[in-house]
Amino acid sequence: MTPGLLTNPTPFLFFTGKGGVGKTSVSTATALALADSGKRVLLVSTDAASNLDEMLGVPLRNEPVDVPDAPGLQVLNIDPTTAAESYRVRVLAQLEPGATERERETVREQLSGACTTEIAAFDEFAGLLATTPTRWDHVVFDTAPTGHTLRLLSLPKAWTGFLAANDRGASCLGPHSGLKLQEHRFRSAMEALVDPLRTTVVLVSTADQRPLAEAARAAAELTQLGLTKQRLVINGRFHATNADDAVALALEQQGAQPLATMPAALASLPRDELVLLPIDLVGLPALRALFHPETVARPTPSLEMTPLPAEPLSALTTALERAGHGLVMVMGKGGVGKTTIAAALAIALARRGHAVHLTTTDPAAHLVATVDGTVPGLEVSRIDPAVETQRYIDKMMATRGRELDDAGKALLLEDLRSPCTEEVAVFHAFSRVISEARNTFVVLDTAPTGHAVLLMDATGAYHRQTMRSLGPAIDPARITTPLMRLQDPKLTRVIIVTLPETTPVSQAEALQADLRRANIEPFAWVVNRSLAASGTKDPLLTARLAGERRQFTRIARGLARRLFVIPWSPTPLVGVEALAALAGA
Repeated sequence: MTPGLLTNPTPFLFFTGKGGVGKTSVSTATALALADSGKRVLLVSTDAASNLDEMLGVPLRNEPVDVPDAPGLQVLNIDPTTAAESYRVRVLAQLEPGATERERETVREQLSGACTTEIAAFDEFAGLLATTPTRWDHVVFDTAPTGHTLRLLSLPKAWTGFLAANDRGASCLGPHSGLKLQEHRFRSAMEALVDPLRTTVVLVSTADQRPLAEAARAAAELTQLGLTKQRLVINGRFHATNADDAVALALEQQGAQPLATMPAALASLPRDELVLLPIDLVGLPALRALFHPETVARPTPSLEMTPLPAEPLSALTTALERAGHGLVMVMGKGGVGKTTIAAALAIALARRGHAVHLTTTDPAAHLVATVDGTVPGLEVSRIDPAVETQRYIDKMMATRGRELDDAGKALLLEDLRSPCTEEVAVFHAFSRVISEARNTFVVLDTAPTGHAVLLMDATGAYHRQTMRSLGPAIDPARITTPLMRLQDPKLTRVIIVTLPETTPVSQAEALQADLRRANIEPFAWVVNRSLAASGTKDPLLTARLAGERRQFTRIARGLARRLFVIPWSPTPLVGVEALAALAGA
């Protein structure tokens, strides 16, 4: 049965939701179905950790690329690094012909930070929205997880308001100088977003309480931004076929209850439900099958699988506590269970007598709900962008603004109200957290892969800028930047969390490569929610074990230096006691 989202679709379709719910699969299947119906379609990824290349079998670029065997379909990845370099070239070209090399170098330094990266990516995004498509009938956006998507979709309104009020075009000198020239383009982008005849936001969720709650929050915030054309997709619905299989029945029940009690704001939206398939959604045939599950061969029971030799999570707790302090960064794709693992490790360390600060850089911030209790010695917090931005503004006004007259203070405050100030403020908060780890345990639950990598890039940019500004006269041995602390294996231990599925393992592998390029060596991998030891006999679940076996084989061939496996649980791992038991406290 054709899903409703393919009936009279608007030109722009945005797919968003919590990490791990299948946004990329659903958005890609939608783009493919539209192309198969004869439409010209552009599929755009705004996620820095996109795996569209693996799903479609085509390399991603910062320009449209044809998808083989899918006439009418093109794919584009808004790569932040490529976009930032292109933006730097454009801004430098705007300098006066007589500008000196020193002046050009000053602008290059101003354009080297995280603010420029965000502005550049946003600039390309706005360009796609600014005019009605002429090359394509539909532009389908596969976005980053919810918190960062809300940030992206709020930027047209934020930048339009900021640039309208800023007639100097000089705030954050380099970055904003390019934006002021394109104020009309951003206003057009904002108009396209809020037009229900042009833009639909598709909220993707699984039949789980937390993704549904996040989808409800996103729906409310999007409505406030003026994006009122919304619909809901429930992905991966599972229905047991064997009444005697306790695992299958528990999994089905896990999905039934949240749907029966979902927030009213979601229940009132037009809705499509997509069933769980026994295959990985990689390749065009599998993606086409998502909307036509009847085309998938009936699964046959999988052979018994010997679980990959791995240690329990309690052994990881023991390994971490030997140093007595340090930064534990838990990283991975959205939806793999980073928050659960981070909370379990923090609780276990605290129960073993250590002072622990558990915090998060993820805008979704589920730590408090996951811990759901108090533990002596454990502090739980979040790096709240709004709070950190105001703290940074107050600090700048108290320092840089202290000697300014009223007019100067007004100009400084105007600059600090730029949307890019948030990125700078979050980086400063991240740096403070790193410093804490010199004396205590800090367990950091990071945002999903792509944005965690961008934060690491910001750390690297700050390191390079610091070393350049100090010059050769300063002894590097006397300087310690946040990046240097992340590179110190005695202080920082990175835990990569994944699921035994193709996409999460591929993104974990790519994340590990990115970290190694920054001279940061991951400490261990954790494979979460493995069905191998569950004992299920359900045909669909046992068929999926074949895919799990393939991923275990990949990992065993040298991806992980040290491996820990957590079996699938029939009950949510929430609350102090459940998490403590998981990590051996």
